[in-house]
Amino acid sequence: MELLASAAEGPSPIVSLFWIALIAVVAPLVSRLVKGYLPDVVILLVAGAVLGPHVLGWADSTGGVDLVSELGLGMLFLLAGYELDPQLLRGRSGRTAWIVWLVCLLFAFAIVVVATDKSNGTRIAVAIALTSTALGTLLPILKQSGIVDTPLGRAVMTHGAVGELGPIVAMSVLLTSRNIGSAVVIVLMFVVAAAVVGFVPVRLFDRMPDLGTALAKLGGGTSQLPVRGVVLLLMVLMVVAEVFDLDVVLGAFAAGMILRRLIAAGHPDVDSSLEAIGYGLLIPVFFVVSGMGIDVAAVGRNPALWLWFVVTIAIARGVPVWLSERFVPRGDNLPTGRERVELALYAATGLPIIVAVTQVATHTGLLTAEVASILVAAGATTVLVFPLVARLIGARAAKPVTPAHE
Repeated sequence: MELLASAAEGPSPIVSLFWIALIAVVAPLVSRLVKGYLPDVVILLVAGAVLGPHVLGWADSTGGVDLVSELGLGMLFLLAGYELDPQLLRGRSGRTAWIVWLVCLLFAFAIVVVATDKSNGTRIAVAIALTSTALGTLLPILKQSGIVDTPLGRAVMTHGAVGELGPIVAMSVLLTSRNIGSAVVIVLMFVVAAAVVGFVPVRLFDRMPDLGTALAKLGGGTSQLPVRGVVLLLMVLMVVAEVFDLDVVLGAFAAGMILRRLIAAGHPDVDSSLEAIGYGLLIPVFFVVSGMGIDVAAVGRNPALWLWFVVTIAIARGVPVWLSERFVPRGDNLPTGRERVELALYAATGLPIIVAVTQVATHTGLLTAEVASILVAAGATTVLVFPLVARLIGARAAKPVTPAHE
């Protein structure tokens, strides 16, 4: 009787996690069957939307599933911060990418102002979502295509790094109840706190050279101390961000950048373990739960808004990137029109930041759940369509031309 009553109220957390685990196993298999042209993150989102409360109702995010999803969000951006090479943010290419992203943000805001009469807070939230780049999602696609170490791959990495970090900072400064001046001060205070948190382990390793060796010895078996230390670092920075009333995404990203510095200094390598925890468990839960929040009926009721979001993302993010590559000389500009179009499409591919922005905006009342669902669906569409078109363009360019027989 209790089981029947529980079923009447909704799926239990264990049942929800079973469906999430099943989706997490099936998604990469399906993606591989179609040779990666359908990214598994899109499959996770779509399956979550179908199995979630808005369609079949077989799973939901109650009973602690939402907490696992929050940890998945943190791990996703920790790995994004860890993969971010600070050198990409410097030099002439980095400065150009920053300027281009700011132009994208202003351009997107102008488009949203013309298109809607909502509050400035709502307009800013949508503009930030429209100008992100899903670098963490793009990396497997770039590696599979074999273009990571090419000029195109380096250009995508540069714009992608700024397209992730810029929106995260903008969220912390602009999507807050404080005025901008106070928000900037708070963010700077967080940066100082994060620097202190990162300084402590570096000094410990410097003063105690044997500590790294000890950690390496406790890195296997039942101890897994380096991994536990990274999880602690993640939680510390997320807590610090929450104490400063900032989004936890900023704390997770900062934790990843600190971790990169520690490992670059020759301290224990935990790449494989973190990827196993992140991509094997926590991150799939985050994307499936995010899919559960998509109201499919809302998207169906307003397909014009969904299409508008997709087109606006391409215009607001992709067009300025293409223009900068075509008309702003840096010395390493992409030489062909096809490569520039590929870069614009990759740069306009955004999803994790869109999910994070919509979560913050719905929580603060800046976006309705219906608009947030449509915006996330548009982000999933960019992940599905834009890299696919870019790869097709690249494959066509690489195809050898057969000379005509005379």
